[in-house]
Amino acid sequence: MPAIPPLRLGVNVDHVATLRNARGGRVPDPVRAALLAIEAGADGITAHLREDRRHIRDEDMARLKAEISKPLNFEMAATAEMLQIALATQPHAACLVPERRTEVTTEGGLDVIGQRDALGPFIARLNDAGIRVSLFIAADPAQIEMAAKLKSPVIEIHVGAWCDAVVEGQKQKAEAEWQRIVAGAKLAQSAGLEVHAGHGLDYVTAEAISALPEIVELNIGHFMMGEAIFVGLPQTIRDMRAAMDRGRKSLRGHVRS
Repeated sequence: MPAIPPLRLGVNVDHVATLRNARGGRVPDPVRAALLAIEAGADGITAHLREDRRHIRDEDMARLKAEISKPLNFEMAATAEMLQIALATQPHAACLVPERRTEVTTEGGLDVIGQRDALGPFIARLNDAGIRVSLFIAADPAQIEMAAKLKSPVIEIHVGAWCDAVVEGQKQKAEAEWQRIVAGAKLAQSAGLEVHAGHGLDYVTAEAISALPEIVELNIGHFMMGEAIFVGLPQTIRDMRAAMDRGRKSLRGHVRS
């Protein structure tokens, strides 16, 4: 059996900024959270600069780029404003996500097929600038194939529906969503894409999905920031890494009951 590639943990610090913005001021500081996460074992930091600046702000992105020692993953909508900010910031990666002002969180994957004419030159601009592009999409074969055609080097599979089904005990739905993820990850790798996963992951689902050898990075935020309230961020990072390490030791073909 070929060697399984290492699995990276990207920590999303958006909700530290959400808490800060609830009252205004400077604390809690998402950059401090990023530095603590890296010290505890995170391989990178993710931050989503939304159009309405509901959590991360422009100055947060600039400080993250300047102060952290690990790769910065800039989550962003495919808009002219965000493109200019990304080109100025020069993050390691840019993950293109769908965005609607009325949504609480990102509700689904990017429609790469429907937006291919707009996304093609957008992806090319980022690629030319040396920014590694990732497309946040569902585990849908047609979307994955279009991502490869548009020369995005990476996709991040939106695993929220699976995570929700696992948490809610909907075993039949969880199994169906799991099989979509398994097939999607294999297809993406065969198309030459690097495969990441994110949205809704907790210790249980992170451990399960870590057993898929095609997936090389998990991006997790909301769950870990919630856990950190009770046990602290460094301990939460260590616990998540331990769950991922357990999962990586074996291959999995279905969700454990």
